Amino acid sequence: MQRLRRTMMFVPGNNPGMMQDAFIYGPDSIMLDLEDSVTMAEKDAARLLVYHALKTIDYGDTEMVVRINPLNTPYGKKDIEAVVKAGVDVIRMPKTETAEEVREVVREIEKVETTLGCLGRTKIMAAIESALGIVNAYDIAVASKRMMGIALGAEDYCANLKTQRTPGGAELLLARETIVVAARAAGIDALDTVYSNLNDMETFRKEVELIKTLGFDGKSIINPRQIQIVNEVFAPKEKEIEKARTILAAIKEAERRGSGVIAVNGKMVDRPVVIRAQRTIDLAIASGILTESDL
Repeated sequence: MQRLRRTMMFVPGNNPGMMQDAFIYGPDSIMLDLEDSVTMAEKDAARLLVYHALKTIDYGDTEMVVRINPLNTPYGKKDIEAVVKAGVDVIRMPKTETAEEVREVVREIEKVETTLGCLGRTKIMAAIESALGIVNAYDIAVASKRMMGIALGAEDYCANLKTQRTPGGAELLLARETIVVAARAAGIDALDTVYSNLNDMETFRKEVELIKTLGFDGKSIINPRQIQIVNEVFAPKEKEIEKARTILAAIKEAERRGSGVIAVNGKMVDRPVVIRAQRTIDLAIASGILTESDL
């Protein structure tokens, strides 16, 4: 099953308690943050805490991500060295604007991996948080084979555009569509920005419904209470599941007969339909609607 990234939960890198307990809420990915949520005075201490968390806490199958500080700060290279040595799955780059920034991070990762004998292990993702980043979204998405996804960072993006976020999100529509298109063209995932008003879950749900319609794979979140809503919105409906099961059954039957032609109810089934059907089944399993034995 392809890894799902419906929820990527931010956890401050200077909060040992939250880092220890984050996985029990069931996010698809946990992002330990060394950037915005950590003050300058705490950067070194937080890096050490994140290193030990990655080394000692059993996060199970949860994808572990660390948002590092930019390389143009005194902390970026040290962050990369520490988290790669700790075995992080993904490094999240903040405020990414150009493909060259991605390549610079890759070079730093390769230096560490080479000394460890694990070249190519660490994936990266880029958070796009400015107008220039949106303009360069596709170049960023294809800048490295390590890139597993790109994400929108709305607060900095809106500040850069000299506007502010609204409940309807009109100011983010171009950026969201651009990120999804760039991610799909590059064959990687697209993650939406956080929604920080925890007292307005109704608007949050509407925003999740919107980004699902736009084609996002998931959403960055800041609180465990948001996980259930995201999972509910992304869970496939019964009719979608039955259609997907019929398509995948037809594929198995065609393979059994040695036929390269797949048809369902007299209609030819092409590759995009198969990919969509498999994602539907993956989401149904992840949502607890189906089990592997049901297939």
